[in-house]
Amino acid sequence: MATMNKSLKARLRRKKHIRKTVRGTTERPRLSVFRSANHIYAQIIDDVSGSTLASASTLCSELQELEGHRGNQAAAARVGALVAERALQAGVRQVAFDRNGFLYHGRVKALADAAREAGLEF
Repeated sequence: MATMNKSLKARLRRKKHIRKTVRGTTERPRLSVFRSANHIYAQIIDDVSGSTLASASTLCSELQELEGHRGNQAAAARVGALVAERALQAGVRQVAFDRNGFLYHGRVKALADAAREAGLEF
C-alpha cells in the first residue's frame, strides 16, 4: 500500500471510524459489505468468536444465472436476499450493518434493503 489514491484513503478513513463503534456479538453479529467494480460480497460475522456465520456474493453458485454485469443494483439486491436467507437458516435475525466505509447509496443500499425485506433486522 505504498501509493493509494484519494478515494481509497477516504474509504479506509471512514471504515476505521465506523469500526470503532460497530462490533459483531454473538447475539447481534455484524453484516459486512464489500463491493468491487464487478462484484459485491456480504458476510455475517461474529467478532467475539472470529467466525463467519453466513456469506453470499455475486460469485455464489445460486447466482450464476445472473445475466451480464454483476456489479449493479439488481445483483446487489439478490445478494442481500441470499445472505438474509442464509442468516435466518443459521438462526441470526438481528445484525449490525457495517457498510465498510462505502457510502450508503446505490449497490450498498440495494443490498441492505433486500436483506431487510428478507427478514433481517438492523
